[in-house]
Amino acid sequence: MKRNRRISDFIACVGFCAVLFFAVQTFEEAIPDKIYAKIGEEITYDFQVPVTVVMKDDSMEALKSRAFFSEEKPSYYVTCKLFGIIPVKDIEVTMVEGDSVFAGGMQIGIYTKMKGVLVIGLGTVTDLNGQANRPAENLVKNGDYIVSVNGISVEEKEALSELIHECGESQETLGIIRNGEYIEVAATPVLSEQNHYMLGIWVRDDMAGIGTLTFYRENLEFGALGHPVSDGDTGEIITMKEGGIYRADIIGIRKGKSGNPGELSGVIHYGEGNRIGEITRNTQLGIYGLLDGNLSELSVGQSCEIGYKQEIETGEAFILSGISGELKEYRVEIESVSYNGKEENKGILFQVTDPELLNLTGGIVQGMSGSPILQNGKLIGAVTHVFVSDATMGYGIFIEKMLQ
Repeated sequence: MKRNRRISDFIACVGFCAVLFFAVQTFEEAIPDKIYAKIGEEITYDFQVPVTVVMKDDSMEALKSRAFFSEEKPSYYVTCKLFGIIPVKDIEVTMVEGDSVFAGGMQIGIYTKMKGVLVIGLGTVTDLNGQANRPAENLVKNGDYIVSVNGISVEEKEALSELIHECGESQETLGIIRNGEYIEVAATPVLSEQNHYMLGIWVRDDMAGIGTLTFYRENLEFGALGHPVSDGDTGEIITMKEGGIYRADIIGIRKGKSGNPGELSGVIHYGEGNRIGEITRNTQLGIYGLLDGNLSELSVGQSCEIGYKQEIETGEAFILSGISGELKEYRVEIESVSYNGKEENKGILFQVTDPELLNLTGGIVQGMSGSPILQNGKLIGAVTHVFVSDATMGYGIFIEKMLQ
């Protein structure tokens, strides 16, 4: 009898621990680590879990201090208590002045020049005897940036090809940036059947595509995409030397379908006469820079207050996009909000419900990344990803992340 009771107690204990574990995981997802609050506005805490939010004692004392308000961005902590009793998590509350930006929504051409020559694949070199050789195998990897040959700097793939050929069959020292570190490798070219010395490396030195401007400020700073410019072959974020955004015209839309996300096809108008701005940073949260020159090529966006993540509600919201040739709002439904997801640019889960947009695109397509997401008249985020299995479903990044 006692043995059965011990087994029952053990099972109950395991069950309790499992429930506790999943409860902690739920609270971790449902309650943010940090939020921003506008100075002078009352904060409403609604995290869809049964917690009561109270000010921590030391934070209450700090709020009474004049020194607290002399800080550039003063912050304090609140505690979330399960059923008003058990502390489960602290939240850092950072106080900020109200912020507003101009919402974008316009499609732009994006051009980036890489810092070095990016390796995107390895191939074979057929020599004069018809034999296949792989001279760079196990020496060079996809994602490497070749920055020099025998100490001579290279920035373009044509220059790389010429330097390799000029060195002939002698062993060459390639200067490479791999995972942010500089290394050197020695490789010996092969004389190909085209009578050209080669290493059998597929490379790229620039990249271009269509994206969407998310926001810009009165001082002409801008942000776009909500995710980095990455290489399509290696999946790695581009190490950028320079870049620009240009006027672009959409000439076709391939609708998204299950298993095929679809994309915009367009013409990028290069040249200084069509340049809209300079890209200065390519980050995990988007591209950033400064608008310049031809502002007449840029549609005037609407001024929007920033909506912080704790203000986002499930339900109706809108995507702002110029995909039809004019800036329009298209209805979406926010399904859920993940405050502490592993991927920073997938905080908002939404579904496209607007009949016009569904007819145009089938949902979200490549090229719409960066489209502003609006709710209750505020800019709350930007489109970043589409579900391959369902083009009507997409993810968005919190706008506060892009503005950090």
